[in-house]
Amino acid sequence: MSAQRIKQTFRLPPELASDLARQARARRVSQTAIVEAALSSFLSPDGADRLEAAISRRLDRTSRQVDRLEWNVGLSNETLALFIRFWLTANPPMPEDARAAAQAMGKERWERFVESLARRMETGPRLLDEISRDIAPTATKSELND
Repeated sequence: MSAQRIKQTFRLPPELASDLARQARARRVSQTAIVEAALSSFLSPDGADRLEAAISRRLDRTSRQVDRLEWNVGLSNETLALFIRFWLTANPPMPEDARAAAQAMGKERWERFVESLARRMETGPRLLDEISRDIAPTATKSELND
């Protein structure tokens, strides 16, 4: 014996009705089942808790992504700073009479660098991948105490 049902009649905007019909076809369920589930969810006392939990999961995921992004930007900044420091230390100022030739060569080298960078960004490998393979993980405190 099935549960008693009460017939309700209500009107939906055409867009919402077509969305409902499309979802019912896609999920292979009746439109009534979708409306019942939606009303149950909307009227459920723990609906706000479930929404909060879903938002918290999304915020946690976003926070982890921002942390990774922050680490990558920090790595890029440190890499650039080390390179500039090394370059400034290792390269003495150029005599005035050699600057034109050096600028022409620098322009050519810059263009090759940009092409190489573009290829690397498209196909890899990325610096982050090389660093994670080249550097062994650091030992934890518990491993050091053993």
